[in-house]
Amino acid sequence: MQIISDTKALSAACAKCAEHPYCTVDTEFLRESTFWPILCLVQMACPYDEWIIDIQADGIDLSPFFELMANKKVVKVFHAARQDVEIIYKLAGLIPTPIFDSQVAAMVCGYGDSISYDQLVYKISGHTVDKSSRFTDWSKRPLSQKQLEYALADVTHLRDVYLSLNASLSEQDRSHWVAEEMEILTSPETYDTPPENAWKRLKMRARKPREFALLKEVAKWREETARANDVPRGRVIRDDAIYDICSRAPSNMKQLTELRSLSRGFDKNRYGDSLLKAIAVTKEIPYDQLPKIPRPKQAPEGCAAATEMLKVLLKVTVEKYGVAAKIIATVDDLEKIAADDNADVAALKGWRKELFGNKALDLKNGRIALGYKNRSVLVINT
Repeated sequence: MQIISDTKALSAACAKCAEHPYCTVDTEFLRESTFWPILCLVQMACPYDEWIIDIQADGIDLSPFFELMANKKVVKVFHAARQDVEIIYKLAGLIPTPIFDSQVAAMVCGYGDSISYDQLVYKISGHTVDKSSRFTDWSKRPLSQKQLEYALADVTHLRDVYLSLNASLSEQDRSHWVAEEMEILTSPETYDTPPENAWKRLKMRARKPREFALLKEVAKWREETARANDVPRGRVIRDDAIYDICSRAPSNMKQLTELRSLSRGFDKNRYGDSLLKAIAVTKEIPYDQLPKIPRPKQAPEGCAAATEMLKVLLKVTVEKYGVAAKIIATVDDLEKIAADDNADVAALKGWRKELFGNKALDLKNGRIALGYKNRSVLVINT
């Protein structure tokens, strides 16, 4: 086990990784009390070496690591990459490329929906990953040998997982399927949602345009406040408090603190006055300029039955090709396809359309049918 605590050693390790076609990467971080994740460790491995980078070491400069992440000649292999990539993007303003997410690849290769790292390692290599240190406070020093070994296992076993999945994808001619999925993970929009779109994280409970305007403004205020103070959104105000504010539209501190969903002493904390200002903004919007409440399109008659047929077709497709249902289409996708042949859903794009989407449209429009014979569902040309 090599623990890196200075920039010179880090530069040498990254240079060694750059000599190989791939490296495996994982991070350990804390996020319980902050908006932005606090990076504590980085684990990294190439085919014959592995390292733990101590982010808290005095004077260490992560520039060599970020250069490796940007090196297009080296595939960066993660498992469930989104949070790791988000941290790198926040610290360095870059997204690792090219990348390979073993969780996504596993779904394409038939290992089920969102399989965990330890389960995937066991199924591919037969090794058992000791998860007893998963609740470690990675900001504390010193870390025990057991904790360090646990952290390093997240990249050492990943080498075997990557090689196995990559070979399987090539054999089945599915490498381009995973490549399409990586486009989402390497898009800056995935990690940098504008505060004005923060309302989309919430359930739509607004019934009137003024309430919807409040929802958008207060959600935006909370997002900006949480980011500026580096605290979790719920530490500013909880979701249920936003819904209460939208329905009651308080005008002063007394009305605001009467909301049971707000914590006691809210009138004395630093957020109250700025929240009232955000609320006041929406009260000045002329009625004809209020945002329209987004309404889902009314599904045509018979869509419920069509959706059920599409579910059966999806199950047949999953069994035939050994691909996780979740990565092909969600129930929401199926409902939208049932209502609209041109629905803007992933299931009608790229490899998913070739695998499932085209047949879904054929089934819906009567060009194929489903039958049952010898305890199996059959797709029948009509």
